[in-house]
Amino acid sequence: MTGAETISTTLQSHGWWIASRASGLVALVLVTVSVTIGLLMAGKVMRRPGLSKKLMAVHEHTALAGLIAIAVHGISLLGDPWLNPGVAGITVPFALGFKPLFTGLGIFGGYLAGLLGLSYYFRKRIGAKRWRKAHRATVVVYLLGLVHAVGAGTDATAPWFRWWVLTTTPIVGSLFAYRVVAGRLRRRSQSAPVPGEVSAPVAGRPARAPRIAPTPVAEEA
Repeated sequence: MTGAETISTTLQSHGWWIASRASGLVALVLVTVSVTIGLLMAGKVMRRPGLSKKLMAVHEHTALAGLIAIAVHGISLLGDPWLNPGVAGITVPFALGFKPLFTGLGIFGGYLAGLLGLSYYFRKRIGAKRWRKAHRATVVVYLLGLVHAVGAGTDATAPWFRWWVLTTTPIVGSLFAYRVVAGRLRRRSQSAPVPGEVSAPVAGRPARAPRIAPTPVAEEA
């Protein structure tokens, strides 16, 4: 068998699986980049004039490209003759017989990615404050995708994949922790009473006026 015939046979028997495998890895990379940029913006780590608009554009485009890659990742499996998942296998969590826990978590992650990603275009109807709170769950999309790739991915044992995980996971985790801590400190500073401010009256008790330091009386000559 010639080299061309070997490639043709491989593509016929494993072409759909290769397409699903490649698109899954692309989806994981795009989701990682999008979530990382989102955490950078939310935590206000990088502040430069005009930088926020550029980061927002990259964040939006990588998120949309990631959704497309996730869709290709699942749809490509329909043509795989070995796995043969069927529509239910790629749409219903834990219905696929191949590593159902990890594939089910991947399906959940895909649904959550679509819900949060597309909600950006309906944030005015949702409400900006409510949308921002829901958008914090994007880090869960990253975690579900990572667990899915490690547990069900063919490349989970590859050295380059391990290096990717060991490099990106601490970055995402640190940015998420910084965002949570910085947010709590910001809320505390906003709720802290301002010195000299009149406190609100308690039921049945008059408002307490601010304490004024006594003015020193000048000594008579």
